Amino acid sequence: MWSNFFVQQEEEGRMGVAGGTQGGGMAGMKVHRGQRRINKMSDSQEGKIKLVFFVAIIGVTLTVLGMGTEFWVELAQPKNYSGNQTCQMAHYGLWKGCIRTLWVSDIDPERTSCGPAELPGESNCTYFKFFTSGENAVIFKKTTNRNLNLAAAILALLSLTMMVMGSICIAMSLSKGVPFFLKPASFCFILSGFLVLLSVLVFHQSVLALLSSDHSVPLHHELSWSVACVGSAGAILIFGGVLFLILALPFSPWQKCFPHKDSTT
Repeated sequence: MWSNFFVQQEEEGRMGVAGGTQGGGMAGMKVHRGQRRINKMSDSQEGKIKLVFFVAIIGVTLTVLGMGTEFWVELAQPKNYSGNQTCQMAHYGLWKGCIRTLWVSDIDPERTSCGPAELPGESNCTYFKFFTSGENAVIFKKTTNRNLNLAAAILALLSLTMMVMGSICIAMSLSKGVPFFLKPASFCFILSGFLVLLSVLVFHQSVLALLSSDHSVPLHHELSWSVACVGSAGAILIFGGVLFLILALPFSPWQKCFPHKDSTT
């Protein structure tokens, strides 16, 4: 009888140990799965995200700088068109246009047209009425195309909206420590870059429409430094968006080149 009792106790002890081992294994699996769900980013990945975000911020800054200026295009009359000591030229952007009166003596003798706009002279600037009364502007007897100018401005504003949304996604990703928001951020920045470039193309078409509206006054036109600034910003934004997309991939090429070693004991 006692031998049967001890045998029964020994079997129950083995079953308890086995059950405890299985229970601990299940608990470990649950904890491991919970850690997988969190999927925290490493310090090296966070540093890469901050670096790419700095590149994207450069593109945002260039976009804001270019959009706020009125040096997208310069329209210049021949410097001897008026037959006096002064000549006129115009420069404008998305929101405002300026007519400048320059001294012919200050212009480079090898230059046939009036300008450039950086020379000293009198300036008369006015905001366009596309967004208020819907009136077209008249520059040297040439009329702007209101629809094209409005489209260029709206595309530029939409690109700014996408930049803000992308920046919010990156800020949330860094604050939460998870790479989940990298893909939406990459989409926002890539789309904003394409919108910026499309805005430049539409603006150039509006300039061509302005020049073809009247041929009584000969004008020389050239895109100015603001367009170069905005065009560079669009390329930088697309590049930054692609880098964010690479960082969001499960197996990033950067991780293969620079593998992260966990300091586990």
